[in-house]
Amino acid sequence: MLIFVIDDELPLLNSAKRIIGEAAPGAEIVTYNDAFDAINDITEKGQKPDVVFSDIEMPGINGLELAVRLKSLSPDTRVVFVTGYLKYAVDAFKVHAQGYIMKPLSVEDVVDELAAIPQKEVIKHDKLFVRCFGHFEVFWQGEPLIFQRKKTKEMLAFLVDREGATCTASEIAGSLWEERMDAKKAGQNVRNLISDLKNTLTQIGMENVLIRDRQQVAIRREMIDCDYYNMLAGDMAWVNAYKGEYMVDYSWAELTAGKLYFRNDN
Repeated sequence: MLIFVIDDELPLLNSAKRIIGEAAPGAEIVTYNDAFDAINDITEKGQKPDVVFSDIEMPGINGLELAVRLKSLSPDTRVVFVTGYLKYAVDAFKVHAQGYIMKPLSVEDVVDELAAIPQKEVIKHDKLFVRCFGHFEVFWQGEPLIFQRKKTKEMLAFLVDREGATCTASEIAGSLWEERMDAKKAGQNVRNLISDLKNTLTQIGMENVLIRDRQQVAIRREMIDCDYYNMLAGDMAWVNAYKGEYMVDYSWAELTAGKLYFRNDN
């Protein structure tokens, strides 16, 4: 078992490592006094912790924001908050925390939390996780989905932005390409992208995400777990995670970004 322990106060961090080590003597325990270092080890080194014990009040990125990041980077990781404040309890469970321990940490607390985690359970991921905040990314089972063409990825972003509404080839072409083209060429370009996207999704068994009907295409919204959709649904963890950036790579996304700006400004 790989366990991450995160706390910006070094004495508490060292104490937590010792206590968790007593509770789980066979575990590999890695400590961080900066949550960004933990995120970097997940994204750059591919480490996927089984459990993260994290403080909540930390500089830079707090524990609640960290939990949201972990949801996209490592869906199977369980987060247990270790804090001196009861006031975060409701928000903690909104981000699907495994547990909530009040400081000071004890061996018994850790044993109880680890015992509540199903051992080596097989979790079926039946949804793509799509990140719209900041740069657009797509994840499958915690790993970035690789696209052979940038335009294929951009078309999926466009379909996600349309929230499941059907799109015509001319609508897609008009947004994805700056140069004007006749209807025949636009249709062929979009058909090529649809075919490429279907092949990409078929490789992970998710081809049903796409809906095709003659000259129209859409996505099945219910098969996508998306930060943007979750925010629209009123999930406060995702409302708080939005920092004013939406699909920053695509100029056509500025319309939605503007709507979100005014929505959050009111």
